[in-house]
Amino acid sequence: MALTPLVVRPPLLSCTRLLRAVSALLVFVASAPDAAAQSMQYTSPSGVVYRALPETGPVARTQAALAADPRNVQRRIHVAVAQSGVRQFREAIATLSDGLSMTPDDVMLLRWRGHRYISVREFALARADLTRGYALDSTNYGILFHLGVLHFAEGRFTDAVTMFMRAQPLAPDGGERAGSTDWLWMSLARAGRMQDGNAMLARRPDSLPTPPGYAYVSRLRLYRGEVTPATLFTPADTADTQVATLNYGVGNWLLVRGDSAGARAAFERSVASGGWAGFGFIVSEMELQRMRAR
Repeated sequence: MALTPLVVRPPLLSCTRLLRAVSALLVFVASAPDAAAQSMQYTSPSGVVYRALPETGPVARTQAALAADPRNVQRRIHVAVAQSGVRQFREAIATLSDGLSMTPDDVMLLRWRGHRYISVREFALARADLTRGYALDSTNYGILFHLGVLHFAEGRFTDAVTMFMRAQPLAPDGGERAGSTDWLWMSLARAGRMQDGNAMLARRPDSLPTPPGYAYVSRLRLYRGEVTPATLFTPADTADTQVATLNYGVGNWLLVRGDSAGARAAFERSVASGGWAGFGFIVSEMELQRMRAR
């Protein structure tokens, strides 16, 4: 009589144990970060790592449009803007670099890549792009504005004044006019030209319509004495970049008035906001580094 072969079978999981295992797997998959959507963008001097936000569709849509016409500069910029909207700044830099490999003298690609190099604190690369863009077109508003921001961040306030004075009349809308007016006043104040800055504000160059709750408009009201640091913030000012931007404005205002302790506290609040992508946060970091070096 033939013997039936012995088959050793693994023990079956109970229904409860199986459900627990599946649930654990689902939780792991759901909580695992999307490497592309939440890539590392910047590590602060104190070691804090800042990452991109999850992508919810705009990047993919603009990439699909670009794929149909890869040499279209405007579509490439749309991709970079969408990537920047979810703080994928390094991905935006790569997108713009691909475009510059095809059209190396495109001023708008240089303008946007220079801007994004500022976002990730690669200031030397930002300066190279923006300076090259300025040599190609010295009337490009975005080039002028971002060169001004870069000069200001690095403490070259007289150079910042020059850039913002050229940018201000070229601003394409009310929001940009308010922004260039704000930075021009700050640059004049830091360059020891407070009287010139106040005279410029008195002319109301920022009188064009602006978006509601615009941070630069709020800061300009502070400079004009229409609000105080205590009344500058509204209940709607909760977004991290808004908090960073407003606090930097307060800090700079206090600094030029001789209150370095109050300024330091405001810069620290700006950095504590988490709004690392905003210029207010970036310049607050630079101010605090300079203060610690003294």
